[in-house]
Amino acid sequence: MATAFFSLLLFSLFPLSLCKTTIEPCSGSDSCPAFLGYTLYTDLKVSEVGALFRTDPYSILATNSFDFTLADVAHRILPAGLFIRVPTVCICLDGIRKSVSTRYTTRPADTLASIASNVFSGLASADQIRQVNAISDPSALDVGQTLVIPLPCTCFNSTDNFLPAVYLSYVVRDGDSVQGIASNYSTTITDIMNVNAMGNPIVHPGDILSIPLPACPSMFPKFASDYGLIVANDSYTITAGNCVQCSCGPGNLNLYCTPASMSVSCSSMQCRNSNLMLGNMTMQRTSAGCNVTSCNYAGFVNGSIATTLSTSLQPRCPSVHQFPLVTEPPTTVLHDLSIFAPSQSPQPGGEIPAPKSSIPKPGFSLPGFATTAKAPAGPSGSTSCSPLSQLNRDFVYFISFGVFIKFL
Repeated sequence: MATAFFSLLLFSLFPLSLCKTTIEPCSGSDSCPAFLGYTLYTDLKVSEVGALFRTDPYSILATNSFDFTLADVAHRILPAGLFIRVPTVCICLDGIRKSVSTRYTTRPADTLASIASNVFSGLASADQIRQVNAISDPSALDVGQTLVIPLPCTCFNSTDNFLPAVYLSYVVRDGDSVQGIASNYSTTITDIMNVNAMGNPIVHPGDILSIPLPACPSMFPKFASDYGLIVANDSYTITAGNCVQCSCGPGNLNLYCTPASMSVSCSSMQCRNSNLMLGNMTMQRTSAGCNVTSCNYAGFVNGSIATTLSTSLQPRCPSVHQFPLVTEPPTTVLHDLSIFAPSQSPQPGGEIPAPKSSIPKPGFSLPGFATTAKAPAGPSGSTSCSPLSQLNRDFVYFISFGVFIKFL
């Protein structure tokens, strides 16, 4: 028996570049958690990034293993050029997977090209924004107009090679290679090629790849509001009204949830018929092994934190739990030390060129402020393929279907 996944690769033909996005056809109304790989075009507060993508700022911090317990951390300023993961919900709409929860209010001097290439870091194209908002004249945007921003995402049943995974939509940058991307995300060239239905391991700046990240799944009941929760390896998520934090790795891929250290009012987290609180356990060595009793998170149900008490006999008592490393939100960008963005591929001669600046050129503005000069054509260090509305309409669009089969 085989399950076939059809990945639709949308190709746009441009002079000197061929940009493509992996699209997952779908049916039904199911959804999944997913990540958007986003490079900040200018300095932004965590809360501003959250507002831009309609995402809880604390979820952004947790996803990137930034310390979300710091005072006023949502108002911390993240530097231009920083690459982060933005959590989103991937739904099935019009037969393909996409994220359409993001809305953008146009500012003076905005164009579809600048919105696509700069504000959203190439995650959407100008033509996609035009089509989804039924804009007949892209040159006549009204200030204050609310636009739906269609963003790429994939689910693939939240698995990769039959193991739990969450998918990151990654915009290829200048100097990237499939080999470098695979290495930085602890996967293989073959896996990335299969997921993205690639005929060869060649990518171009502006391509959007779907990258599988190993993850810890949950087993919550369907009636829980956080049903389907899945956490990428070496990261956190916040759930249950910011009362519970769940982590994955680094020692294993078992979901581990504890009370979140945040100043919010929460329901009881004590396991019934026990003195144990959420995340606590007791161990007793015996001649047969180690009796382990633990209080585990079971989902957020009707506004209350559900817990379960489990007892098991294990060959040996578990060691102290390892948590993913947490850091303060960065104030500067260390391009060569980023753990989330792939490094550049070697060039002839074996040297890696110095990263190009990701700081926007003079004239670009923060959201909410008018621009005084023409916006840059795309994020620094990449070739933007999004401003389709600026190009000659004689360009030809090719649609190619790639098929790969996962055998059960």
